[in-house]
Amino acid sequence: MPRTLIIAETAGAIVRKSTYSALGFGKHLGVPFDVLVIGAGVRAAADDLLPYGAATILVCDDATLAGSLCERVGPTVARLVAERNYDTVAVAASAFGKDLAPRVAAKLGAGYAPDVNRVEISGSSRRYRRSMYSGSVFGWLEIVTERHVVSVRQSEFAAPEATSSPANVEIVALAPPDTSAQRIEWIETQHKKSERPDLAEARVVVAGGRALKEQFGAMLDPLADALGAAVGASRAACDAGYAPSELQVGQTGRTVAPDLYFAIGISGAIQHVVGMKASKFIVAINKDAEAPIFQIADFGLVQDLFLAVPELTRELKARAQE
Repeated sequence: MPRTLIIAETAGAIVRKSTYSALGFGKHLGVPFDVLVIGAGVRAAADDLLPYGAATILVCDDATLAGSLCERVGPTVARLVAERNYDTVAVAASAFGKDLAPRVAAKLGAGYAPDVNRVEISGSSRRYRRSMYSGSVFGWLEIVTERHVVSVRQSEFAAPEATSSPANVEIVALAPPDTSAQRIEWIETQHKKSERPDLAEARVVVAGGRALKEQFGAMLDPLADALGAAVGASRAACDAGYAPSELQVGQTGRTVAPDLYFAIGISGAIQHVVGMKASKFIVAINKDAEAPIFQIADFGLVQDLFLAVPELTRELKARAQE
């Protein structure tokens, strides 16, 4: 019987938001799936995944996995797939997933479908869809090997609903590392301290473009504070030095899918849109009525952003005090 293994992405005891898209993909396949939670200090994270439809939560908690180096994670994934005869391995198409998935595919001799945003099932065959050419077209992939390895585009598959039948938990051992792991050492993970939520995890994102110029922070920070939002930026704003590169949203930046996305002074180039079009609601503010961003926005305001943003911020703060 076909079975799927979902690889969870965690930050210690916290389950990354992207993992729930991978769970949604597993549920969509319509076959039983297990979840592997692997890393250092991840046992508590496994508990958060119990009610989401998995048959079993496999836990590999090992201090030597600090930093989640895929050279150390990959052998355990490949061993479990071979021992338990999973026919599909899925992980979110994050930096972690894009590093891990091709390594696992190579170990298993399996075909790899990257950055998938849809799957079409016909009997025992499947086709996977992914965006190509900066999101301007879609291509369909068909894997002909016995096993499939898939990285799932974040937030393209809705998280499964919690059930009243929690999964079983099973502890699994870490497989011996590859020889390549001996040449790689995790030193530390550096996090930039911020009171705002992480860009990829935030429910609300306020993003700005190059039109904000030197007033990028002065315009967006108060609005983000009023909304409890993360701040994002277009590539043009980052390249111009108005925003740091870690805030970039788009094809060569972060992929986000918040409940609410503000695109302020962003024209809507396809390279940016591909990184945020999965947002539930998109609000665009731009003085150019012909800007492409309005084609995908749920709400649009044609206005000078230097007038609209301060007014919006004042109104939000006033309502918060009522």
